[in-house]
Amino acid sequence: MEKSLRFKITLILISVMAMLIVLCWLMNQLFLERFYKNSKINSIKESYTLVNNLDILNSDSENEYFEELERIETVYSVNVYVVSGIQTFMGRFGFQYVYPINLDMGDLGGFSIFRNERFDRIGKTLEMYIRGNTDNPNYSAELIETRNEMFDVYMTYDRTIDSSYIDLVGFLDSGYLIMLRSGYENIQESVGISSKFYMIIGVLTIIIGSVIMLIFSKSFTKPILELADISDKMANLDFDTHYEDVERKDEIGRLGRSINEMSERLETTITELKSANIELEKDIAHKTEIDEMRKEFLANVSHELKTPISLIQGYAEGLIDNINDDPEDRNYYCEVIIDESRKMNDMVKKLLSLNEIEFGSNKLNLERFDIVMKVRGLASSIDILAKSKEINVIFNEHEPIYVWADQNLIEEVATNYLSNALNHAADQKIVDIRFTEHDNNVRISVFNTGESIPEESLTSIWEKFYKVDKARTREYGGSGIGLSIVKAIMEQHNQKYGVINHSNGVEFWFELEKVGENSEI
Repeated sequence: MEKSLRFKITLILISVMAMLIVLCWLMNQLFLERFYKNSKINSIKESYTLVNNLDILNSDSENEYFEELERIETVYSVNVYVVSGIQTFMGRFGFQYVYPINLDMGDLGGFSIFRNERFDRIGKTLEMYIRGNTDNPNYSAELIETRNEMFDVYMTYDRTIDSSYIDLVGFLDSGYLIMLRSGYENIQESVGISSKFYMIIGVLTIIIGSVIMLIFSKSFTKPILELADISDKMANLDFDTHYEDVERKDEIGRLGRSINEMSERLETTITELKSANIELEKDIAHKTEIDEMRKEFLANVSHELKTPISLIQGYAEGLIDNINDDPEDRNYYCEVIIDESRKMNDMVKKLLSLNEIEFGSNKLNLERFDIVMKVRGLASSIDILAKSKEINVIFNEHEPIYVWADQNLIEEVATNYLSNALNHAADQKIVDIRFTEHDNNVRISVFNTGESIPEESLTSIWEKFYKVDKARTREYGGSGIGLSIVKAIMEQHNQKYGVINHSNGVEFWFELEKVGENSEI
C-alpha cells in the first residue's frame, strides 16, 4: 500500500518528537536528583560566602546586620545561625572548647533566637557536629564536602521529624560559629512526579502535534500533489496545464517554475518532432509513390514497346528471309517498320518531356501571348487531317485574349486536346473550339461529338499509359501519355483543367490567367 508524503512527514516528525520526550524523561530519571543536590550545595555555599563577607564587629547597627541575614535567607532559601559566646575548643575544627555549651539568650549574642523544640533541635545538631557524633538515635549525618578549616557540608536526616537537610557548619572570619541549613525534600518523589508529568505532557504533545502537523503538512503536500498531477499530464503529452503559484520563494516555487519551463520546452520539441515526423512520412510516402510510379512506368513502357518492337522484328526478319519477292509487299514491310519506329520515337520523346515537367527539370518560360491566335494556328494546321477524316472543325472567332504562360507548353496542351478530338470524333464528326472568359481567367474548350467517357475512367485518363479503348488507341497510334503531359503542364502552371461528358460527346478544357494588352512580366 502506497503511503502519502503527508503521512510520512507527519510520522517522521511525531517519531522525532517522541524520541525527544523519551530522552527528556530518561535525563530526568538519571540526572535530576544529582542536579538538584548539587544546586542545593552550591546555593548554601554561596550563602556562606555572603554571610562571611558581612562584618558583624564593625556593623553600624545590629538591625542592619539582621536585615542582610534575612535577605540571604529569603533569596537562597536557607536558615542562617550565627553563634557567639562559645569558648575556643578542640574538635572537628581543631579548636579547644568547653562543653557543654550554654545556649541561652546571652550566649547566642542576640543574633539567633531558639525557642522550645526548635531551639533544642538546633542545639543538639550543633552538639552533634562539635562532638563529631554524626550517627545517633535522633540524627544521622553524612559528610559530603570539606573546605579545609572553614566549613564542612553534611547531608543530615532528623529522625524525630522525618526530614532531611543539607547543613554547612564552620567558622566565619570574625571567629563566630555558623550553621546554614537548607531543606532537602524527597527528591525521589519529586523525580517520580516529574517523570509522570513528562509522560502526560508527552502524550498530549504527540496527539496535539500530530493533529497540527496533519493540518499544516497539507500546505506542503498540496502543491507537491499538484506538481505530480502536472507531471502525469506531461507524461501523457498534455501540456495545457501549468503550475500557477510560481511566485513562491521556496523550493516548491522553484520546482514549479522549472516544471513549467520544461513543459513549454517539451511541447515545442514534440511539436517540432511531430512536424519533422510528418515531413518524414510525406517523404517516405513520396518515395514509395515514386518507386511505385517507376515500377508502373517500367511495366507500361515495356508493354507499350513490346508490340512495336515485335512488329519491327517480325517484318525485318521477313525482309531478310525474302518471304515475299513482291516489291509492293516489301515496301509495305518497310512502311510498317518505319511507322512503328516513328511511334516508338514519339512515345520516347513524350516520356522524356513528361519526365522533365514532373521532376521540374524544365523551367517555365512565362511570356505574354495571344491564346486565340495560337489556337487558331493549331486549328489551321490540322485542317487537312480533319478533312481527310471528314471532320468539321468549328473555331469560334474571338477578339484577342492575352495570357501569361509558357507558349510552347500550352501549345502542346492544345495540340493534345485537338489530336484526341480528331481521333475520337464520331457521329456528326464535329470538333468545336470555344473561348469563355470569366473573372481574370479564360477557358479554352475542345469539344468533339461521339461516345462519352465512362464515369469510372474520368479520373484515370490523366494517368500515364491509361487507355479507355486500347484497340482504338492502338489503331490511331496513341500511347496514353498525352493527357498525363497535359496534367503535368497545367499543374506546373498552377491552373485548372478537366473533362466534361455531354450527351452527344466529350469536352476537354483548360484555363489560363488573362493579362492586359500592354502588360509586361
